[in-house]
Amino acid sequence: MKILLTGATGYIAQRLLPVLLENGHQVVCCVRDISRFNHERYNSVNIEVIQVNFLEAKSLQKIPADIDAAYYLIHSMATRLGDFAQLEGVSARNFRARIEQTNATQVIYLSGITNTAKLSKHLISRKNVEEILQSKKYALTTLKAGIIIGSGSASFEIIRDLVEKLPIIVAPSWLNTRSQPIAIRNVLQYLVGVLNNKPTFNKSYDIGGTKVLTYKEMLLRFARVRGLKRMIWVVPVMTPRLSSYWLYFVTSTSYSLASHLVNSMKVEIICKENNLNELIGGIQLIGYNKAIQLAFGKIEQNQVVSSWKDALTSSILLNGISSHIQVPKFGCFIDKRKIKITKSVDQVLQNIWSIGGTRGWYHANWLWEIRGALDRISGGVGIRRGRKNPSEISAGESLDFWRVLLANKSEKRLLLYAEMKLPGEAWLEFKIQNDNELIQTATFRPLGIWGRLYWYSVLPFHGYIFKGMIKAIANSDK
Repeated sequence: MKILLTGATGYIAQRLLPVLLENGHQVVCCVRDISRFNHERYNSVNIEVIQVNFLEAKSLQKIPADIDAAYYLIHSMATRLGDFAQLEGVSARNFRARIEQTNATQVIYLSGITNTAKLSKHLISRKNVEEILQSKKYALTTLKAGIIIGSGSASFEIIRDLVEKLPIIVAPSWLNTRSQPIAIRNVLQYLVGVLNNKPTFNKSYDIGGTKVLTYKEMLLRFARVRGLKRMIWVVPVMTPRLSSYWLYFVTSTSYSLASHLVNSMKVEIICKENNLNELIGGIQLIGYNKAIQLAFGKIEQNQVVSSWKDALTSSILLNGISSHIQVPKFGCFIDKRKIKITKSVDQVLQNIWSIGGTRGWYHANWLWEIRGALDRISGGVGIRRGRKNPSEISAGESLDFWRVLLANKSEKRLLLYAEMKLPGEAWLEFKIQNDNELIQTATFRPLGIWGRLYWYSVLPFHGYIFKGMIKAIANSDK
């Protein structure tokens, strides 16, 4: 079959794509920024990548007319670009209008469980999108999931942050809310199982794991799996705003996402019984504890395929990372340093590719930590996002409070763009020249007088940090 896969650089789609290819399907991947798609990961002639912005109806004409089915895996909850519910509605309408012009007989939509009378704004939006996607021209199959547990998923990483960072957790009352978490492997099995499965056409199904658990139980079970002792006190006096700030400062989530999550966590997410397992041949559901173990198996083997942290949420990058690859020179402050390489080119290149995350920034990591903390206090992403893989990185991925614009080993060049709170724009570039010289360039384009004052105020720290960093990268053999 020829299948359209939307949100192809998103968390779910990056997991689903290899499965579809293994099953022999031809897949057309829709991405907002084609430079973010990692072609090197997939060795298949059955992939076509097209650049589509679902908020712009004209761009959807790139979608081939001869597709057989489509997966709708688009959401905007993590965005900072305005009302996410409105954006989701526009995207869904544009998608439906274009798919109705194609040969597609089925659309598969991954949504959220909406079984209670009072829903959060996020879940109301998910429900509205399902209504928008319904059509007489194709069959809609909706799968509704709650908490998804897998390496790199938002739920898993937030739970991990809370459990691993806080020996004693004083938490809001929504920790007593019940949910039915499901392993990412089971989600993928359901997504593949309903494809071209006619009994599932124009039907909606809740999908969940083996047990209903409160968020408190999920935290305590996570701790036991990891061999940690944790104590949790639930307090009823924490307001939604305080709860959002609590989640924001303790975990690596953004404040806007934390706020939406807090509202959703007040809603019970429990599946209604259905016969979906019978229709797709039966799926062996993975328990919560086992799902955690499987997730850490991937983490320990450096095989995390996708991460929610890589989602583009910055309005600055709305036009795509490629628009920032050309680093400006005029009207900028530039700190450029060169050093002769004392190690092999491969070693220095690996040092560059391993920067950030748990490895740190090679010099004055405590200053990077302070800068990250200040960024969090001011409402930025901070340095807690880390990186997905300790030694490999590709364009579009997050790297602490940077976004990777370019990671080209053949050109021996890594280019980063700052997503921290700044009165201007900043780039950081590493490049090996003539196989014997490392060039490190920090570029800052100030915004008004505050931008210039900022540059001069941090100039002494930059001199210390950048001088030590380039020397360490050029000479380190780790």
